[in-house]
Amino acid sequence: MRTLPDYLRKGMRMILVGTNPGERSARVGHYYAGRENPFWPVLYQSGVIPEPLTCRDDRRILEFGIGMTDLVKRPVRAGEEIDREEFAEGRVLLAQKLEDLRPRVVAFNGKLVYEKFMGRTCKLGLQKEKLYGAHVFVLPANTGQNGETSLAVKTRYFKKLAALLRGLKEQG
Repeated sequence: MRTLPDYLRKGMRMILVGTNPGERSARVGHYYAGRENPFWPVLYQSGVIPEPLTCRDDRRILEFGIGMTDLVKRPVRAGEEIDREEFAEGRVLLAQKLEDLRPRVVAFNGKLVYEKFMGRTCKLGLQKEKLYGAHVFVLPANTGQNGETSLAVKTRYFKKLAALLRGLKEQG
């Protein structure tokens, strides 16, 4: 089974956590490669990254101190196809990565991934609790299947994330 590699290393400002790779992303070998997926333009337009990237540039995200991984590494069309055991295994592996890498921010790309990892519901935005010392931010899911969240709403949350990252940078 082909999947996406983790783009992770120590000393990162932020790790973005998706639920799982989409089938198209796994097939082409790049994160957020869906034709209708606004992830890469929104990441730039919101100020999270300083220059525009496309899915083909996904590995370059590391240059900006940002890592990427998924809770479950198996590609599927929709999160509902993932079984409880896969989520349980993913929780253990992700917790180990976060504890080892200690980013300043963990951003969950969608409420589903946060809720499956933490075992509780949430609202979008900055969460009250920290996770392994990192601030926790929940973004609206950026898959093409998440049509219920408008592009303007997604962009607004990504701008809030960018402001958090800027504030942490200023603190040192």
